[in-house]
Amino acid sequence: MSAGAWIGIDVMVAVLVLTGRFGTSDQVRGLAYQALATFVVWPMLTSGLICLVTGMLLGLGTRWGLLRYWWVATKLVLNLVLCTLILVLLQPGMGDVGDYGRTLASGAPEPDFISTLFFPPAVSLTALTFATVLGVAKPWGRIRNRQR
Repeated sequence: MSAGAWIGIDVMVAVLVLTGRFGTSDQVRGLAYQALATFVVWPMLTSGLICLVTGMLLGLGTRWGLLRYWWVATKLVLNLVLCTLILVLLQPGMGDVGDYGRTLASGAPEPDFISTLFFPPAVSLTALTFATVLGVAKPWGRIRNRQR
């Protein structure tokens, strides 16, 4: 469920970014940027961390293990990388996004940094889709074969 929530939040981020960029009025665009700055980081990080904890519990409690199979280890690394990116790259810039959203209605020119907002949902949705495919297909083999 947490992975589904995380994907849903990423879809919402994509909608807000597209609305902020291509909205019909400055008020709509500004509101989209304000909502993005206010409501995105902590729900996304929370769902990512819940996904990490439940994935680790499932890994420890099932035959798949945490580091027995390449696909499980890859999903673990993807989760850690995405959670780190939320804290290191996404969260620090949200204050500027919110400020820009508040001043947009006054006719402020659009700065170049806003165009980089397309990357977080694109990267995250791609990585989460890949992780979902890994969980279903379970490709590759064991990390190391057992000695008999």
